[in-house]
Amino acid sequence: MKYSYYPGCTLKTKAQELEKFALDSANELGVIMEEQKDWQCCGAVYPMGKDEVATKLSSVRSLAAARDKGEKLVTLCSACHHVIKRVNDDMKNDSAIREKVNNYLELEKIYSGEGEVIHFLEMLRDDIGFDKLAEKVTNPLKGRKIGAYYGCLLLRPNREMNFDDPENPVIIENFIAALGAEPVKYPYRTECCGGYLITDNKAVTDEMTENIVKSAAMNKVEEIVTACPLCKYNLEESGEAGNKNIGVSYFTELLAEALGVK
Repeated sequence: MKYSYYPGCTLKTKAQELEKFALDSANELGVIMEEQKDWQCCGAVYPMGKDEVATKLSSVRSLAAARDKGEKLVTLCSACHHVIKRVNDDMKNDSAIREKVNNYLELEKIYSGEGEVIHFLEMLRDDIGFDKLAEKVTNPLKGRKIGAYYGCLLLRPNREMNFDDPENPVIIENFIAALGAEPVKYPYRTECCGGYLITDNKAVTDEMTENIVKSAAMNKVEEIVTACPLCKYNLEESGEAGNKNIGVSYFTELLAEALGVK
């Protein structure tokens, strides 16, 4: 299986090891992830203004490039996945945005949302299958009680993201189980961590992350795994989270460990 790969900014700067774990794991699973040439930042936040077009152009360039190669576009970062997927939905369903974007870009072939962007976790679930992933595990994470932290961007808004049940998701729990660990559910696993508020209102982020970690601790979670670099940072650095006896990992770390490539 071959995919076009959109890395995003964080995984090329502050979190390079998390990208390496993903690429090494993909190779172990027989998956080719070819990084797109000349990719640009997705903007990190989906633009809510209906007349905002410029910040959507980089997403469309990547989507169109993957479409032209006949490949799905794969991301590792929940923020990148969120932005690109919602922009793709705009290109499918909003004729005014579609026309403006295509006028700006002057692509050889008009882009109308026919491409597909998926998160790496979706690739594992839908294209490889968690049962097949389990067969590839050489270092099962037995005896470890791991809680999934979804946050906001993977699940909401549900119509556009169509990732999993926004109130009771299971994809990361099934991923944890495939690696041989025990998935543990807890109430705050889909609550917001505060996101970018950490840059200018840390007190709010401290409170939100503390609620998440306390919820996990009350349900005997020993480790938290997430698929968003910013969520990982907030949970590790903000409020009381750093003082709890609960580790925070990125999903690619656990995958690489279980496959024996970390």
